Amino acid sequence: MFHIVPRQDTVTAQQRQRYQALATSTLGHFTDFGAITSLSPLVRPTRLLGTALTVRIPHLDGSIIKEALKLACPGDVLVIDVSGDHHRACWGEFRAYAALRKQLAGIITNGAITDHDALSRLPLPTYARTTSPLTTRALELEGEINVPVAIDGTVISPGDLVLGDDDGLFVVPPHRADALAEAAEAKQVQEEEKRRALAADFPEWFR
Repeated sequence: MFHIVPRQDTVTAQQRQRYQALATSTLGHFTDFGAITSLSPLVRPTRLLGTALTVRIPHLDGSIIKEALKLACPGDVLVIDVSGDHHRACWGEFRAYAALRKQLAGIITNGAITDHDALSRLPLPTYARTTSPLTTRALELEGEINVPVAIDGTVISPGDLVLGDDDGLFVVPPHRADALAEAAEAKQVQEEEKRRALAADFPEWFR
């Protein structure tokens, strides 16, 4: 049985805009909550920013991912919780084409992906634990969409802001978005001033 909750758009366009130029490592100076360090981007450099559309699949059965792709809107980040089965791929080439058609901002799974070569050529930021030749099956047993999921202790709720770059991932709930952005913006301004001063003294470091 599928359990599908209506989508939740809780992040404002202004909040999303503030995170366009922020780095995950800058956020990591101000909070431990929301960091996901166990997943790696499929390719580098990479940049991901969008709102979470969450999916929970029951180990072997990945059929509800198709339903999530139907519900997805441009700018969504599909976050797939595989219920502990880290050895079976829930994401591959043709699901990625469907995601690109829907203009998703990216894919995150605490499981595996397959079709590594094809996925690495596509303009779809993808974070996963590993790769695998084993895949999920379309059994239509059960699954959930737009419910809170957890990746290595970090809870991702539907509608949360998700930021990803080469250093990792950060999940920012809407109620923390403005305060964290303000602190991070100020820090990055300070860092840029330091960078310019160093570049003036040691230009060879910044070629």
